[in-house]
Amino acid sequence: MGKEDMTTLHTYVDKAIDRAISDKRIVGTVVQVALRGELIYSRAAGFADREQKRTMSENALFRLASVTKPIVSTAALALISQGKLRLHDPLTRWLPTFLPKLANGQEAPITIYQLMTHTAGLTYRFFQEDQGTYERAGISDGMDLSGISLEENLHRLASVPLLYEPGNMWRYSIATDVLGAVIEKVTRMSLREAVQILVTHPLHMTDTDFVAVDSNRLTAAYADGSDEPRLLHNQLEQVPFIEGTAGFRLAPNRANNTSAYSSGGAGMVGSTGDFLTLLETLRQGGKPILTETVVAEMSENQIGELVMPYWPGRGFGLGFTVLKDPVAAGTPESAGTWRMGGTYGHSWFVDPKEELSVAAFTNTALEGMSGQYTTDICDAIYAGIRESKEAAKM
Repeated sequence: MGKEDMTTLHTYVDKAIDRAISDKRIVGTVVQVALRGELIYSRAAGFADREQKRTMSENALFRLASVTKPIVSTAALALISQGKLRLHDPLTRWLPTFLPKLANGQEAPITIYQLMTHTAGLTYRFFQEDQGTYERAGISDGMDLSGISLEENLHRLASVPLLYEPGNMWRYSIATDVLGAVIEKVTRMSLREAVQILVTHPLHMTDTDFVAVDSNRLTAAYADGSDEPRLLHNQLEQVPFIEGTAGFRLAPNRANNTSAYSSGGAGMVGSTGDFLTLLETLRQGGKPILTETVVAEMSENQIGELVMPYWPGRGFGLGFTVLKDPVAAGTPESAGTWRMGGTYGHSWFVDPKEELSVAAFTNTALEGMSGQYTTDICDAIYAGIRESKEAAKM
């Protein structure tokens, strides 16, 4: 299918974007779609900064939040590809002082594999109730400006009982921050340097770092509001999440703060195009940073039948979700599709069967991560692809 066949897809995606902006569900967005190795759609819409009337640009920089996870997971897998790290290494081989215990005081060994599959017994502060164990211990989720080092954050994390015996449950967690500390030990570099050498530099992802590479291109940050998204100011802001949880604690100016620790789970800043480059690299086999064997393992469900709260019909690979049952998930995506998002307002997915990669970044939490916008964009793309296929048969 050439570009001339994608008119319907363009129309549908444009409508989904325009509707979200006119309904004031999002402030601004950049959506990019690659099909069979070709960029078939790229659009910036709305405002990068509403108050300053700065329109969105395709090279805008976004606070990536959990979009950081697949980047850092890829760095770990690059070390595995090189034989410098093993998936089933005990965590204590690299972090001998990180020894969290179960609630009954029993020791509970953790492996690199369990960190990467989020089965390590950890959680996030924002998933716990107010004044939960993580909050009382002063643990940072990697999106605030805590003023502590990664080493200190892990020290605090290890002081809190694990939620469950590693390997027995799946819970989305701060595990990728711990993985970042492992990468530092293996490479004897800072996480920032290691990610540059292992991932971003080889792929020419020049917009992506643990601090904004150009503050003039950084979008303002917004959160869902009653009438329209509200601006998140640079000081610490609370963003409600699931009822009964503490919610997110966000400091947008962390993106410009070189003293903030490098959070492997939530700390990077980058552009939509850079991230699409990573997705396409992985979809096409991983060269030059990973082997095809490692990418295949990364993109297979690794957690068996363990239940993933809030993600029906999906399993988890080594860094992102993997679709098991499209009907249960209520999605047009093909079985085997990879998908994740980011708190500040992002969603992305890769459908290997359709040879499709999509990155839809916004500056609006949480609509751009888990709101109707994510469903509308997905539905629009698949409707466009389906109609293009039908037209080609005629």
